[in-house]
Order: sequence, then structure tokens, then C-alpha cells
Amino acid sequence: MTAIAVLGSTNMDLVAYVARAPGRGETVTGREFRTVPGGKGANQAVAAARAGGEVVMIGAVGTDEYGSALRTNLEHAGVDTDLLHTVAGPSGTAHIVVDDEGANAIVVIPGANGTVTALGPGERAAVAAAGLLLLQLELPLTAVTEAARTAKDRGVRTILTPSPVQPLPSALLDAVDLLIPNEHEAAALTGCEEPHAAAQILLRQVPEVVITLGRKGCLYAARDGEPVLFPAPEVTAVDTTGAGDTFVGTLAVALGEGRSVPEAVAWASSAAALCVQKPGASTSMPYRSEIDAA
Repeated sequence: MTAIAVLGSTNMDLVAYVARAPGRGETVTGREFRTVPGGKGANQAVAAARAGGEVVMIGAVGTDEYGSALRTNLEHAGVDTDLLHTVAGPSGTAHIVVDDEGANAIVVIPGANGTVTALGPGERAAVAAAGLLLLQLELPLTAVTEAARTAKDRGVRTILTPSPVQPLPSALLDAVDLLIPNEHEAAALTGCEEPHAAAQILLRQVPEVVITLGRKGCLYAARDGEPVLFPAPEVTAVDTTGAGDTFVGTLAVALGEGRSVPEAVAWASSAAALCVQKPGASTSMPYRSEIDAA
């Protein structure tokens, strides 16, 4: 089994469910509120662990009650939290509105995540010892770039989810093996709305790209082959929060097991489809037995 290191955020998701999201200056009445462990890093770690991966989480939580709950959630999923540090102050939070079509809008408050600006010796050793490194952009870019460079120097395959989307320095992109944006992030990074064209632009910077397209599936493109469009399983979405992270975490496990990209993408797509049929982020992520049976 290939070890997976995840450098990323841990947030408590504060989720409001509404018929439709409010417009600017508008108040709407919701039907339900939930507090759910999340954060893109933690979500990917949980997804990978539930899919059968050996996962270590690198990041930070606060000294509030959310911090304890976030750590416990990761440990219950089987994630190693020895490098999830506790720092004084609040944990990260994500304020999420989910409408009746399963679409979401999210505001993230970094909290403890904002303190992760660099890697210590233990974090660098964990990255170097892994077979795969998962990165996102909810931590300071200095730490993300340092982790990617450390991985590249040690021959560790690096997967980056460019969310929340922002301009990416060449020092980071040069160390990324696989970039996984959604269609909106791909458009923001390239200025091109059409996924195939966006993928070709991104391939000038990274060797492989998977652009997730929601209900339309995902597009895989590499420098040495023709792009492949993978259709998504047809399901009724209840909540899309965490679907992308489920896809990435599960894909990492499949790639770590030596599966081909088409097989890995199909397996990860099944996992994401299972995720969107339940409310919440980490709480909706499927276990390996569920994915295999889908």
C-alpha cells in the first residue's frame, strides 16, 4: 500500500440547507442546519482513508471545541494525526449554503490553518516518505509550495487541487504531477471556458490534468495522449459538498495501488457519485466496500 500524505486544511463546516440561496442583501428561511467536520485537506484525507489508503494528515487545528472534534473525526476514519498540530486560537470554519439542487456556496475562515506557513523536519520527513502527496490551497501558499518542492526532490507524486482558485507560481506548478481543478477553476486559471481548450493550456504547466465537470463527468488530459471524457454516473444529488475531495482522495488511493488512469478515474467517479447522494462533506464519503459495490 502506498502511503498518502495530505497537507491541507481542517475546517468545521457550518451548513445551512435552503430551497434556494439568497441573493445579495436578501434573507431567506432555511430548513436545516448542521455542523460537519470538513476542510479540503481533511476531506481528502478521510476520503482516502475510507477508500483503503494509509494516510497521514499535516496541518493545524485550534484550541476551541471544533479542534478536538476535527481531530477525532480524522482519527475515526483511520487517518494518522501525529502531524496535525494544535495552535492557540480558533479552528478553521467554512460557512456553507446548500440549495435544493444540491449546489453550494462557501465562505472559508482560515483560523488555525493560516498558521501553517512552513514545514518542520517532521512534516518534510512525512512528505519524503510518502508515495503520493495531496495539496489544496486553503493553507498559505508558502507551505504548499515548500511541500510540493520537497516531494519533487524525493520523487513523490504530487496532486494539487487548485481551490480556492488563485494565481499559481511557477515554483509550485513545476513540482505538480497532476492538477485537478473543477471546470470553474480551470476557466479562472486559463481564461478559457471550454474544458478541452483549458486543459491544453494547463498542460503547458503540468504533465497531467483532470478537470471535473460535475454531472457531465470529468476530462482527463496528458501531454502524451489524447484527452478522454469520462461520463459521471447518473444519480440524484442531495449535496455536492465534498464530492470533489472524495474524487481526489479516492483517485489517489487507486493510483497508489498501481491502477491505470482510466480505471482510477472510473473508481473515483463512483465514489463521488455516492458522496453527493448524502448530506454533508466527510460524513457522506463512502467506504471502500461501498465503492467496489457501486
